[in-house]
Amino acid sequence: MFAVFATHAAFDDPLSALKTGEQPEPSVPPGWVRVKVTHASLNRHDLFTLQGISAHPEGITYPIILGNDAAGTLEDGTPVVIYPMIGSEDWRGDETLDPQWHIPSEFIPGTLADFVVVPRRNAMVLPESVSPVHASVLGTAWLTAYRALFTKSGLRAGETVLIQGASGGMATALIQLGQAAGFEVWATSRSAEGRAQAEELGAHRTFANNQPLPRRVRAVIDNIGVDSWAHSLSSLARGGTLVTVGGTTGFDVPLNLLPVTADQLTITGSIMGTREDMADMIQLIARAGIQPKIGSVLPMENALEGFRRMWAGNGYGKTVFTR
Repeated sequence: MFAVFATHAAFDDPLSALKTGEQPEPSVPPGWVRVKVTHASLNRHDLFTLQGISAHPEGITYPIILGNDAAGTLEDGTPVVIYPMIGSEDWRGDETLDPQWHIPSEFIPGTLADFVVVPRRNAMVLPESVSPVHASVLGTAWLTAYRALFTKSGLRAGETVLIQGASGGMATALIQLGQAAGFEVWATSRSAEGRAQAEELGAHRTFANNQPLPRRVRAVIDNIGVDSWAHSLSSLARGGTLVTVGGTTGFDVPLNLLPVTADQLTITGSIMGTREDMADMIQLIARAGIQPKIGSVLPMENALEGFRRMWAGNGYGKTVFTR
């Protein structure tokens, strides 16, 4: 079958490890299903895999088919979207706390291929009101955004959230979901173009990176890390919450405990979400008529073009590959 895959780890030149071509079709274990992929989206995790960066101590076994998210059809034609968190068979409760959880392209072949094989519970039936192209971006960036906003931030309707970095796939999800939920959405971007695009999506106010805010906010959601960390902490009102969901500029940040203590701040991490989170998010998207921002749609054969844009930091919204 056709696939987009990583041949080895190349930290400084990840695109040199990116290949397209034939790969073996995965077998289907008992209790799993084969999904014919029609749409699959690009995530920063795919660049991390090309670089050899893994959250698992076992590391990555190459070659590995890339891709975490997809929409497609079951053997009987049922349209489905992939819930990407695959956990232990005996785990019960919040999937994000399962020590053994992983996503496609870590221990099993990923979604950037003609077919992907996942546990039956991970192939969720897609409502007619949500298109496959939009569904294909929901599993990683949108699910992480949803959990950060609705489970971790402590926000109530009418309160203000600052989203650091307005142009990435997760940031656009945060803006669209936050606006639909009735939050006052503020966002930062390094460029005037990025700020304008954020406002078009529904951000109420936008600011340059690290620009002082007119007032402190109830919550900050930060996917940037080192470059925005000090600004995120200083932007929080007393009792506020900083939700960290990534670190595109690095994870090794300084932490002054005095404002954390004096202002009673909460700093919490958030990653992915439960299957219930994903079901609730899909229902919100369908009910509110949200159309996730798609930056570009490319044939999967042209995957290198999408990867180049992400590596250069030139994309806006999510990149979707089609079959």
